[in-house]
Amino acid sequence: GLIRRFPWRASSDGGYGVTPRTALLRSAPRQQPEGKGKGLEYYLSHFLCLASVVLLLIFLGILVVKMVGSGWLDRRDESFNLLPVDCDKSSDDFCQAKQRDMTMAVLHELYNYLSVQAGNFECGNPENLKSKCIWVSEAKDHVMNVTGSSPQKFEAALHWILNSNKDLGIWLKGRDLAGPVSSVEEVFCLESARPQMGLGCRFRRAVVTAITNLFLFFWSLITLWGILIFLRYRWRKMEEEEQAMYDMVKKIIAVVHDHYKEWERNLERYPYVGIFHVRDSLIPPQSRKKMKRVWERAVDFLASNESRIQTESHRVAGEDMLVWRWTQPSYLSDSEH
Repeated sequence: GLIRRFPWRASSDGGYGVTPRTALLRSAPRQQPEGKGKGLEYYLSHFLCLASVVLLLIFLGILVVKMVGSGWLDRRDESFNLLPVDCDKSSDDFCQAKQRDMTMAVLHELYNYLSVQAGNFECGNPENLKSKCIWVSEAKDHVMNVTGSSPQKFEAALHWILNSNKDLGIWLKGRDLAGPVSSVEEVFCLESARPQMGLGCRFRRAVVTAITNLFLFFWSLITLWGILIFLRYRWRKMEEEEQAMYDMVKKIIAVVHDHYKEWERNLERYPYVGIFHVRDSLIPPQSRKKMKRVWERAVDFLASNESRIQTESHRVAGEDMLVWRWTQPSYLSDSEH
Protein backbone atom coordinates (compact mmCIF):
# COMPACT_ATOMS: atom_id res chain seq x y z
CA GLY A 1 0.00 0.00 0.00
CA LEU A 2 2.94 2.31 0.64
CA ILE A 3 4.34 1.92 -2.87
CA ARG A 4 1.40 3.75 -4.46
CA ARG A 5 2.31 6.89 -2.46
CA PHE A 6 5.69 7.33 -4.13
CA PRO A 7 5.23 8.96 -7.53
CA TRP A 8 8.95 8.84 -8.19
CA ARG A 9 8.85 5.04 -8.43
CA ALA A 10 8.64 3.81 -12.01
CA SER A 11 5.46 2.05 -13.02
CA SER A 12 7.37 -1.04 -14.07
CA ASP A 13 10.65 -2.38 -12.74
CA GLY A 14 11.05 -5.26 -15.09
CA GLY A 15 13.73 -5.40 -17.72
CA TYR A 16 16.22 -3.00 -16.18
CA GLY A 17 19.74 -4.02 -15.31
CA VAL A 18 21.21 -3.74 -11.83
CA THR A 19 24.55 -2.19 -11.09
CA PRO A 20 27.14 -4.70 -9.74
CA ARG A 21 27.50 -4.40 -5.96
CA THR A 22 30.89 -6.03 -5.38
CA ALA A 23 32.82 -2.82 -4.91
CA LEU A 24 29.94 -1.26 -2.97
CA LEU A 25 29.64 -4.13 -0.52
CA ARG A 26 33.41 -4.18 -0.10
CA SER A 27 33.24 -0.57 1.10
CA ALA A 28 30.37 -1.29 3.51
CA PRO A 29 31.13 -1.39 7.24
CA ARG A 30 32.58 -4.64 8.53
CA GLN A 31 31.68 -6.47 11.67
CA GLN A 32 33.52 -5.27 14.74
CA PRO A 33 35.68 -7.66 16.77
CA GLU A 34 33.94 -9.72 19.38
CA GLY A 35 33.47 -8.16 22.78
CA LYS A 36 35.36 -8.85 25.94
CA GLY A 37 32.67 -11.24 27.15
CA LYS A 38 34.58 -14.23 25.79
CA GLY A 39 37.40 -13.72 28.27
CA LEU A 40 35.00 -13.58 31.20
CA GLU A 41 33.18 -16.65 29.90
CA TYR A 42 36.49 -18.57 29.64
CA TYR A 43 37.65 -17.83 33.19
CA LEU A 44 34.19 -18.34 34.71
CA SER A 45 33.83 -21.73 33.01
CA HIS A 46 37.19 -22.91 34.34
CA PHE A 47 36.37 -21.64 37.82
CA LEU A 48 33.09 -23.56 37.90
CA CYS A 49 34.75 -26.75 36.68
CA LEU A 50 37.38 -26.45 39.40
CA ALA A 51 34.70 -25.80 42.01
CA SER A 52 32.85 -28.94 40.90
CA VAL A 53 36.01 -31.02 41.36
CA VAL A 54 36.72 -29.54 44.81
CA LEU A 55 33.14 -30.26 45.89
CA LEU A 56 33.83 -33.95 46.57
CA LEU A 57 36.95 -33.13 48.58
CA ILE A 58 34.96 -30.72 50.74
CA PHE A 59 32.31 -33.38 51.37
CA LEU A 60 34.92 -35.95 52.44
CA GLY A 61 36.73 -33.37 54.59
CA ILE A 62 33.53 -32.56 56.50
CA LEU A 63 32.96 -36.26 57.14
CA VAL A 64 36.49 -36.73 58.48
CA VAL A 65 36.29 -33.69 60.75
CA LYS A 66 32.90 -34.65 62.17
CA MET A 67 33.88 -38.30 62.63
CA VAL A 68 37.35 -37.91 64.09
CA GLY A 69 37.33 -34.38 65.47
CA SER A 70 35.52 -35.25 68.67
CA GLY A 71 38.09 -37.90 69.49
CA TRP A 72 40.90 -35.40 69.16
CA LEU A 73 39.22 -33.05 71.58
CA ASP A 74 38.51 -35.70 74.19
CA ARG A 75 41.51 -35.16 76.50
CA ARG A 76 39.79 -34.73 79.83
CA ASP A 77 42.35 -36.79 81.78
CA GLU A 78 45.17 -34.43 80.83
CA SER A 79 43.09 -31.40 81.79
CA PHE A 80 42.18 -32.87 85.13
CA ASN A 81 45.77 -33.81 85.90
CA LEU A 82 46.78 -30.20 85.35
CA LEU A 83 44.32 -28.88 87.95
CA PRO A 84 45.75 -27.32 91.10
CA VAL A 85 45.60 -29.25 94.35
CA ASP A 86 43.74 -28.06 97.44
CA CYS A 87 42.99 -29.88 100.72
CA ASP A 88 40.84 -27.57 102.79
CA LYS A 89 43.77 -25.51 104.05
CA SER A 90 45.64 -28.62 105.22
CA SER A 91 49.26 -29.17 104.37
CA ASP A 92 49.21 -32.89 105.16
CA ASP A 93 50.32 -34.92 102.14
CA PHE A 94 47.90 -37.73 102.82
CA CYS A 95 45.00 -35.28 103.15
CA GLN A 96 45.91 -33.54 99.95
CA ALA A 97 46.03 -36.85 98.08
CA LYS A 98 42.63 -37.91 99.39
CA GLN A 99 41.07 -34.54 98.62
CA ARG A 100 42.47 -34.68 95.14
CA ASP A 101 41.16 -38.20 94.56
CA MET A 102 37.70 -37.23 95.77
CA THR A 103 37.59 -34.15 93.57
CA MET A 104 38.82 -36.14 90.58
CA ALA A 105 36.16 -38.77 91.14
CA VAL A 106 33.44 -36.11 91.32
CA LEU A 107 34.73 -34.33 88.20
CA HIS A 108 35.11 -37.54 86.20
CA GLU A 109 31.65 -38.74 87.06
CA LEU A 110 30.16 -35.32 86.39
CA TYR A 111 31.95 -35.13 83.05
CA ASN A 112 30.81 -38.61 82.00
CA TYR A 113 27.22 -38.00 83.08
CA LEU A 114 26.93 -34.68 81.26
CA SER A 115 28.61 -35.99 78.12
CA VAL A 116 26.32 -39.03 77.98
CA GLN A 117 23.21 -36.89 78.50
CA ALA A 118 24.34 -34.42 75.84
CA GLY A 119 25.07 -37.31 73.48
CA ASN A 120 21.63 -38.79 74.06
CA PHE A 121 20.05 -35.39 73.40
CA GLU A 122 21.96 -35.07 70.12
CA CYS A 123 21.23 -38.67 69.04
CA GLY A 124 17.46 -38.95 69.05
CA ASN A 125 16.85 -37.86 72.67
CA PRO A 126 15.52 -41.20 73.96
CA GLU A 127 15.02 -39.76 77.47
CA ASN A 128 12.99 -36.80 76.16
CA LEU A 129 15.33 -34.20 77.60
CA LYS A 130 14.27 -30.59 77.16
CA SER A 131 17.84 -29.37 76.86
CA LYS A 132 21.45 -30.48 76.97
CA CYS A 133 21.88 -28.25 80.01
CA ILE A 134 21.14 -30.49 83.04
CA TRP A 135 19.80 -28.88 86.21
CA VAL A 136 22.45 -28.58 88.88
CA SER A 137 20.28 -30.39 91.44
CA GLU A 138 19.80 -33.35 89.11
CA ALA A 139 23.52 -33.54 88.35
CA LYS A 140 24.38 -33.28 92.06
CA ASP A 141 22.01 -36.11 92.98
CA HIS A 142 23.49 -38.37 90.32
CA VAL A 143 27.10 -37.68 91.29
CA MET A 144 26.38 -38.12 94.99
CA ASN A 145 24.61 -41.45 94.41
CA VAL A 146 27.41 -42.82 92.22
CA THR A 147 30.48 -41.54 94.12
CA GLY A 148 29.03 -41.33 97.62
CA SER A 149 30.46 -37.84 98.02
CA SER A 150 28.92 -35.05 100.06
CA PRO A 151 27.22 -31.91 98.71
CA GLN A 152 30.23 -29.93 99.88
CA LYS A 153 32.51 -31.98 97.61
CA PHE A 154 30.20 -31.35 94.66
CA GLU A 155 30.25 -27.61 95.33
CA ALA A 156 34.03 -27.78 95.70
CA ALA A 157 34.20 -29.39 92.25
CA LEU A 158 32.05 -26.56 90.83
CA HIS A 159 34.41 -24.03 92.45
CA TRP A 160 37.30 -25.85 90.84
CA ILE A 161 35.67 -25.67 87.39
CA LEU A 162 34.75 -22.01 87.89
CA ASN A 163 38.24 -20.93 89.02
CA SER A 164 40.20 -23.07 86.55
CA ASN A 165 41.54 -21.54 83.38
CA LYS A 166 41.60 -24.96 81.67
CA ASP A 167 39.03 -26.24 79.24
CA LEU A 168 37.41 -29.07 81.23
CA GLY A 169 34.57 -29.71 78.79
CA ILE A 170 31.92 -28.61 81.33
CA TRP A 171 30.00 -25.34 81.01
CA LEU A 172 28.45 -23.68 84.03
CA LYS A 173 25.35 -21.68 83.08
CA GLY A 174 22.98 -19.44 85.02
CA ARG A 175 19.32 -18.72 84.47
CA ASP A 176 20.41 -16.51 81.60
CA LEU A 177 22.00 -19.23 79.51
CA ALA A 178 23.89 -16.71 77.42
CA GLY A 179 25.24 -14.74 80.38
CA PRO A 180 28.45 -15.39 82.35
CA VAL A 181 28.53 -17.07 85.78
CA SER A 182 30.72 -15.56 88.51
CA SER A 183 29.85 -17.75 91.54
CA VAL A 184 28.62 -21.25 92.33
CA GLU A 185 25.35 -19.85 93.71
CA GLU A 186 24.48 -18.49 90.26
CA VAL A 187 24.86 -21.91 88.57
CA PHE A 188 21.48 -23.08 87.28
CA CYS A 189 22.46 -25.93 84.97
CA LEU A 190 25.49 -27.81 83.66
CA GLU A 191 26.22 -28.69 80.04
CA SER A 192 28.88 -30.82 78.40
CA ALA A 193 30.97 -29.20 75.71
CA ARG A 194 31.87 -32.63 74.27
CA PRO A 195 28.80 -34.86 73.84
CA GLN A 196 29.60 -38.57 73.98
CA MET A 197 28.05 -40.14 70.88
CA GLY A 198 28.28 -43.58 69.39
CA LEU A 199 29.91 -44.27 66.05
CA GLY A 200 26.60 -44.65 64.24
CA CYS A 201 25.20 -41.40 65.63
CA ARG A 202 28.42 -39.56 64.91
CA PHE A 203 28.41 -40.85 61.34
CA ARG A 204 24.78 -39.81 60.82
CA ARG A 205 25.46 -36.33 62.15
CA ALA A 206 28.54 -36.04 59.96
CA VAL A 207 26.55 -37.10 56.91
CA VAL A 208 23.74 -34.65 57.69
CA THR A 209 26.18 -31.79 58.21
CA ALA A 210 28.09 -32.66 55.06
CA ILE A 211 24.91 -32.97 52.99
CA THR A 212 23.61 -29.65 54.31
CA ASN A 213 26.85 -27.87 53.43
CA LEU A 214 26.95 -29.74 50.14
CA PHE A 215 23.38 -28.66 49.38
CA LEU A 216 24.22 -25.01 50.00
CA PHE A 217 27.39 -25.25 47.96
CA PHE A 218 25.51 -27.11 45.22
CA TRP A 219 22.86 -24.40 44.94
CA SER A 220 25.56 -21.74 44.87
CA LEU A 221 27.25 -23.67 42.08
CA ILE A 222 23.94 -24.05 40.22
CA THR A 223 23.37 -20.30 40.54
CA LEU A 224 26.81 -19.55 39.10
CA TRP A 225 26.23 -22.00 36.24
CA GLY A 226 22.86 -20.35 35.59
CA ILE A 227 24.51 -16.94 35.44
CA LEU A 228 27.14 -18.30 33.06
CA ILE A 229 24.52 -19.89 30.78
CA PHE A 230 22.51 -16.67 30.75
CA LEU A 231 25.61 -14.60 29.96
CA ARG A 232 26.60 -16.95 27.14
CA TYR A 233 23.08 -16.80 25.73
CA ARG A 234 23.06 -13.01 26.03
CA TRP A 235 26.47 -12.67 24.37
CA ARG A 236 25.40 -14.95 21.52
CA LYS A 237 22.19 -12.99 20.96
CA MET A 238 24.13 -9.72 20.96
CA GLU A 239 26.58 -11.11 18.41
CA GLU A 240 23.73 -12.35 16.22
CA GLU A 241 21.97 -9.00 16.48
CA GLU A 242 25.21 -7.17 15.69
CA GLN A 243 25.77 -9.32 12.61
CA ALA A 244 22.15 -8.86 11.50
CA MET A 245 22.53 -5.09 11.89
CA TYR A 246 25.64 -5.02 9.68
CA ASP A 247 23.92 -7.20 7.08
CA MET A 248 20.95 -4.81 7.08
CA VAL A 249 23.31 -1.83 6.65
CA LYS A 250 24.88 -3.48 3.61
CA LYS A 251 21.46 -4.12 2.06
CA ILE A 252 20.30 -0.54 2.70
CA ILE A 253 23.45 0.90 1.13
CA ALA A 254 23.00 -1.34 -1.92
CA VAL A 255 19.33 -0.39 -2.35
CA VAL A 256 19.95 3.36 -2.03
CA HIS A 257 22.93 3.21 -4.38
CA ASP A 258 20.99 1.21 -6.98
CA HIS A 259 18.16 3.70 -6.80
CA TYR A 260 20.61 6.54 -7.40
CA LYS A 261 22.12 4.73 -10.41
CA GLU A 262 18.66 4.17 -11.88
CA TRP A 263 17.86 7.85 -11.37
CA GLU A 264 21.03 8.76 -13.29
CA ARG A 265 19.76 6.64 -16.19
CA ASN A 266 16.38 8.38 -15.94
CA LEU A 267 14.74 5.20 -14.70
CA GLU A 268 13.58 6.85 -11.48
CA ARG A 269 11.74 10.13 -11.07
CA TYR A 270 13.51 11.32 -7.89
CA PRO A 271 17.10 10.84 -6.68
CA TYR A 272 15.92 9.91 -3.18
CA VAL A 273 13.98 6.97 -1.81
CA GLY A 274 11.69 6.77 1.21
CA ILE A 275 13.11 5.16 4.34
CA PHE A 276 9.95 3.16 5.03
CA HIS A 277 9.84 2.10 1.38
CA VAL A 278 13.33 0.62 1.77
CA ARG A 279 12.27 -1.11 4.97
CA ASP A 280 9.18 -2.61 3.35
CA SER A 281 11.21 -3.85 0.40
CA LEU A 282 13.86 -5.51 2.59
CA ILE A 283 11.82 -6.95 5.48
CA PRO A 284 8.73 -9.13 4.93
CA PRO A 285 5.59 -8.04 6.82
CA GLN A 286 5.67 -11.07 9.13
CA SER A 287 9.26 -10.28 10.21
CA ARG A 288 9.01 -6.54 10.78
CA LYS A 289 8.12 -6.78 14.47
CA LYS A 290 10.96 -9.21 15.12
CA MET A 291 13.44 -7.16 13.08
CA LYS A 292 12.36 -3.79 14.50
CA ARG A 293 15.39 -3.43 16.80
CA VAL A 294 17.80 -4.52 14.06
CA TRP A 295 16.26 -2.01 11.66
CA GLU A 296 16.43 0.86 14.16
CA ARG A 297 20.08 0.10 14.95
CA ALA A 298 20.89 0.00 11.23
CA VAL A 299 19.19 3.37 10.68
CA ASP A 300 21.09 4.91 13.59
CA PHE A 301 24.35 3.43 12.32
CA LEU A 302 23.84 4.95 8.87
CA ALA A 303 22.97 8.34 10.35
CA SER A 304 26.17 8.50 12.39
CA ASN A 305 28.69 6.46 10.37
CA GLU A 306 27.77 6.58 6.67
CA SER A 307 28.63 9.79 4.83
CA ARG A 308 27.44 8.58 1.40
CA ILE A 309 23.80 8.41 2.52
CA GLN A 310 22.06 11.60 3.59
CA THR A 311 18.79 11.63 5.52
CA GLU A 312 16.34 14.31 4.35
CA SER A 313 12.72 15.28 4.79
CA HIS A 314 10.61 15.77 1.67
CA ARG A 315 6.95 16.41 1.06
CA VAL A 316 5.64 13.58 -1.04
CA ALA A 317 1.98 13.24 -2.03
CA GLY A 318 1.08 15.92 0.51
CA GLU A 319 2.92 14.27 3.42
CA ASP A 320 6.29 14.99 5.03
CA MET A 321 8.39 11.86 4.82
CA LEU A 322 11.97 10.94 5.66
CA VAL A 323 14.01 9.84 2.67
CA TRP A 324 17.53 8.71 1.90
CA ARG A 325 19.60 10.32 -0.83
CA TRP A 326 22.84 8.91 -2.17
CA THR A 327 25.51 11.60 -1.91
CA GLN A 328 28.03 11.32 -4.73
CA PRO A 329 31.57 12.39 -3.70
CA SER A 330 32.51 15.74 -5.24
CA TYR A 331 35.67 14.53 -6.96
CA LEU A 332 33.72 11.79 -8.72
CA SER A 333 31.07 14.25 -9.86
CA ASP A 334 33.73 16.56 -11.34
CA SER A 335 35.46 13.71 -13.14
CA GLU A 336 32.16 12.50 -14.62
CA HIS A 337 31.32 15.97 -15.88
